[in-house]
Amino acid sequence: MLTPQPSLGPALRRWRVLNRVKQLHAAELLGVAQSTISRWESGTQTMELAQRARVEALVGARLTSAGDAALARLVAQHGRGVHLMCDHSHRLLALSPVRSAEWGCDADDLMGKSLWPFITEDLARIEDGLERLGWFDLACPPAVEAETRANGSDLVPIRASRCRLTRMLLSDGTAARLVETLR
Repeated sequence: MLTPQPSLGPALRRWRVLNRVKQLHAAELLGVAQSTISRWESGTQTMELAQRARVEALVGARLTSAGDAALARLVAQHGRGVHLMCDHSHRLLALSPVRSAEWGCDADDLMGKSLWPFITEDLARIEDGLERLGWFDLACPPAVEAETRANGSDLVPIRASRCRLTRMLLSDGTAARLVETLR
């Protein structure tokens, strides 16, 4: 069984800091108590599914600026297997023609959908360790390289390969992840 998605507490805190939003105001926006925001951010309380969806909508990566759109175009024109996704929800933001061919899909069919259901056990283990590496902190950590086995999915097949995950901040401060197949 795959592990649950990572905590959104650090992302919520980052969003609040970037947007100068107090915990009380965030609590009002999300329909919870201020103490709940504090516990989410500290990791002492997990979010229910509906709460997680609301927080993801708030902190999720969006391609809102010309620079962000240019990044998506670069990914969409890349000559290797590459895709860009929201670092928190794993929603697909852009993919290269090579990645689209690897997955055997039309890019529009997956755009905006979470890739989490297709994660391999190897990548899930790496995901579990990202928080310990400081991946979700305010500063962007170095890229992470990893080996992964195939996932066996017909819809979004991931083949055994070495990949590199690079976290980057978009113009509005939300985080995206570039995933490259190295071999």
